[in-house]
Amino acid sequence: MQTVVLVVHLMLVASLIGVVLLQRSEGGGLGIGGGGGAGGFMSSRGTTNLLTRTTAVLAAGFFITSLFLAWYAGYERKPTSIINTSPAPISGPGAPSTAPGNLLDSLKKPDSPTAPAAPTGPQAPQSR
Repeated sequence: MQTVVLVVHLMLVASLIGVVLLQRSEGGGLGIGGGGGAGGFMSSRGTTNLLTRTTAVLAAGFFITSLFLAWYAGYERKPTSIINTSPAPISGPGAPSTAPGNLLDSLKKPDSPTAPAAPTGPQAPQSR
């Protein structure tokens, strides 16, 4: 289903590009597109109306297929939460090593005193 709509979408895109390039520019930007000759298949006004309507139909089809493809892409997607996820394992060059003799262990002094416990509430300063 998605493949069929995607192929139709791409055909609409190619057709829309072609029809837009066939239209006469309003300002004659490159100097081409003017020179409406007498006679021929259709008058200048009839060709303009046909190309304008064709562009509108192709643009509507493009819009509808775009909306369908966007809806279908998220159809089977389940909602996820970033709050209840487990932390990812740390690995790589900056990861801490558990092997004995790493850099932090070599910087530790074995006979350093332990730090005093943090106070539980406000206390008066003590003089020594």
